[in-house]
Amino acid sequence: MKSSKKPVYATKLGAMYCGDSLSLLAGLDDDSVDLVMTSPPYALHFKKEYGNADQKDYLAWLLPFAEQIKRVIKSSGSFVLNLGGAWQQGSPTRSLYHFRVVLALCDELGFSLAQEFFWYNPAKMPAPAEWVNVRRIRVKDSVEYIFWFVKDPYAKANNRQVLLEYSADMKRLITRGVKAAIRPSGHAIKTSFASDQGGAIPSNLIQCGNNESNSIYIRGSKATGNKVHPARFPAELPRFFIEFLTEAGDLVVDPFGGSNTTGAVAEELGRRWLTYEIKPEYAEASRLRFEGAAEAIAVANGQPRLVGT
Repeated sequence: MKSSKKPVYATKLGAMYCGDSLSLLAGLDDDSVDLVMTSPPYALHFKKEYGNADQKDYLAWLLPFAEQIKRVIKSSGSFVLNLGGAWQQGSPTRSLYHFRVVLALCDELGFSLAQEFFWYNPAKMPAPAEWVNVRRIRVKDSVEYIFWFVKDPYAKANNRQVLLEYSADMKRLITRGVKAAIRPSGHAIKTSFASDQGGAIPSNLIQCGNNESNSIYIRGSKATGNKVHPARFPAELPRFFIEFLTEAGDLVVDPFGGSNTTGAVAEELGRRWLTYEIKPEYAEASRLRFEGAAEAIAVANGQPRLVGT
């Protein structure tokens, strides 16, 4: 890492930097990052306090960041991008901005789309109110897109690291076994289908609420009078992709760090991490996520100690 900028704080495994992530990404070496996991501000018509580009400007705003991300990730690395959908202004029709992002990243920058995921948030509020609650001509929008991009189609990934507990039905099948058969769908069921592989392979639908209410970060923010970041994503999202796409000691970067959920999860899982946040108040408050951890937060006097860099 070539940047000489002082971090807001550092831990045993990573550091939070305050500043423009475009210039901070430029300070990273080529092919040095194993995973970029991030959720940039969405293309919403109404402005948020953390800053967001309008739909018509969004692609031009995001592409320079994506260019730097492509440069810094390894050929074995991944870029995971969470983008929420949006509505056309004054109309009950959907924006296509996130699809344009996918096409541009693949067609213009040379990324490959490894797989799309869907984050189902059952706690999401009904919106937009005009179309969902007042006129009742649309239903609640509860799913957001997560796009997994790679430079190499065979980039590092291992679904054995994110296996789920078997269902009760599958546990019974493992116990009693199955006979080889051809299903009406044409799928061939072999006797090995009922062998215990350690758990069920997860789907590309991730269900988790975004209603964090009693974490160290929330309690600490209230106690210190700091404003809670209004656009946090749940820890389950970075946890899934960090476990799925990286190994212990790998480097995870979040260019739009916010309250630093990604860094906190990476630290917990033994990955090195770097996060960037442009607003000083959010960068400083994110320190609260690490209070009470085994390794105390230390405000670094120089570069953070990052193993292997």
